[in-house]
Amino acid sequence: MSRRTEAAPPRIAVVGAGSWGTTFGKVLADGGSRVVMWARRADLAHEISEGKRNSRYLPGINLPRSMTATPHLSEALAGADQVYLAVSSQALRENLKAIRPLLAQSDAPVVSLMKGVERRSGLRMSQVIEQELGCDPVRIAVASGPNLALEIAREQPTAAVIASTSRETAEAVALRARNAYFRSFVNTDVIGTEFGGVLKNLIAVAIGIVDGVGYGENTKASIITRGLVEMTDFAVAQGAQTETLQGLAGLGDLIATCQSPLSRNNTAGRLLGQGYSFQDVVKQMDQTAEGLASVVPVLQLAREAGVHMPIVEQVKMVLDGTMNPRDIAPHLTTDDDKPTGERTHHGDHSSSGALRRAFQRAFHQFRHGGGGAARDRS
Repeated sequence: MSRRTEAAPPRIAVVGAGSWGTTFGKVLADGGSRVVMWARRADLAHEISEGKRNSRYLPGINLPRSMTATPHLSEALAGADQVYLAVSSQALRENLKAIRPLLAQSDAPVVSLMKGVERRSGLRMSQVIEQELGCDPVRIAVASGPNLALEIAREQPTAAVIASTSRETAEAVALRARNAYFRSFVNTDVIGTEFGGVLKNLIAVAIGIVDGVGYGENTKASIITRGLVEMTDFAVAQGAQTETLQGLAGLGDLIATCQSPLSRNNTAGRLLGQGYSFQDVVKQMDQTAEGLASVVPVLQLAREAGVHMPIVEQVKMVLDGTMNPRDIAPHLTTDDDKPTGERTHHGDHSSSGALRRAFQRAFHQFRHGGGGAARDRS
């Protein structure tokens, strides 16, 4: 009798070998895929392939044997069953120009791991991908959630959400992006999932500012709560579903990013609160804080949609140097002194328990992220 041969593991390409790209590559490899990273620097590619380390971005983390890297984009993309993009949001379009001819004959799903909007155009990352690759939107997916890279690299349990206009694509990606410590849910609300990841960065910068000033938990809790309202108002005005902002891509990511010193956006805000200028903050940051680049295009989109975003407005004023960080109090901003109702659910004033249910939903997803596959795909 001939020995039964096992199917070859899927081949996954990850473009970008910073902390998040490398971490997600590890997630995929630990889920059974063969992962090839593209690293711009040859020395980093060699360290990942031979040393199974990325000492600059993930110190102390051992990478799986099934992860390799190359400085050659064509080698990384050749024969890839899925392609993940983890470069700076402001550099995405330039990178896609090089990627497009290499994927011309491919129908592989393309997955955005980025949480930003393009400063010049105000476009979400999936929109930039669609434009530059000229591919069908059903091939595009986005990943988001409470995903601090170093915690995941240390295999601390967490969950994420994969969104695509095609549920089939979302599920195909989610099946690869799961393992013993990382679980992926799916939805078809690409707009809400992307904007959740973008907007929580802006609120995290505000939290960092008040933390740097020295304000306490009351101030931060007030801003987080009102920040979720701003996020929801903005996203729904752009076509998102309210529920998405109450899930992993919205509330879940907001909690993680606002409370953790591992957050780049929180760190950037904290430096601003301590009196550093915007230029000094950029110089001190080892990696990109996407929230800093997203403030201006988000506010432009908000004005066009008629959405009021006092938290983001005051963050911009601090960035511009027109507001002392100690004066930031966006949750106190109202048009006049007339008391207003506390609305915690977009468009539904009767939903007094919406925020409580949102927290319950997020923590339920955290708690049960490692459950059975059939249940998780709901």
